[in-house]
Amino acid sequence: QEQLVESGGGLVQAGGSLRLSCAASGRTFSSYHMGWFRQAPGKEREFVAAISWSGGSIYYADSLKGRFTISRDNARNTVYLQMNSLKPEDTAVYYCAAVFRLLRPSEYGDYEYWGQGTQVTVSS
Repeated sequence: QEQLVESGGGLVQAGGSLRLSCAASGRTFSSYHMGWFRQAPGKEREFVAAISWSGGSIYYADSLKGRFTISRDNARNTVYLQMNSLKPEDTAVYYCAAVFRLLRPSEYGDYEYWGQGTQVTVSS
């Protein structure tokens, strides 16, 4: 069973950058595909990015391509989300999630394990 813990959130000015980390405690992290989602107040959970177990396949929300980069380090049991050129509309709680079979990368209902989330606030 995977336990996921996000970190790296915080308050940043518009145009700034943040790097989120998601550390997994299970011994089978490298077998899982990983995703990042976000949820702003009053809005539904939104897909951000996903990465296959090997890192060979990567998916992004169309609106975020070019600003966000997902990566993983299986030796460290960690997945990352590098966020650049942040905008106030990026303000949300960011969650990482794990799934064993990556059939629909953007479908949050398919993911089996979730972290507790980390708050990202972008000021204008």
